[in-house]
Amino acid sequence: MAEFFADLLGYWEVIRFPLGALLSLGGALLCLIGTVGVLRFPDIYTRLHAASITDTSGAALVLIGMMLISPGWLVISKLFAICVFIFLTSPTASHALANAAHTAGVQPIIGRVGTSESEGEDA
Repeated sequence: MAEFFADLLGYWEVIRFPLGALLSLGGALLCLIGTVGVLRFPDIYTRLHAASITDTSGAALVLIGMMLISPGWLVISKLFAICVFIFLTSPTASHALANAAHTAGVQPIIGRVGTSESEGEDA
């Protein structure tokens, strides 16, 4: 049984670096997709949704990947604290921005973007 756990620990040491790199790259890709969403979406609410969801998820994946690559428990605990901080502050900031936009009277764009009133109606 001890040999099994020793082999399992050896396999984990081989797997954790590529897995951490893959998670970090996936998180970076998710953040890049969120950036494209911010540039492409028409109004503040959809842009805010794209930014908040993908940046929180992307940052979590990057931090989990870094936790897998990290050398010791002290670094893992610091990365975990950063992850908790991001999960608490990012949705709060997004809600505050959406509330400020709503309070300022910004209306969401409803319907197809880039069409006039006559093009959107069926005759």
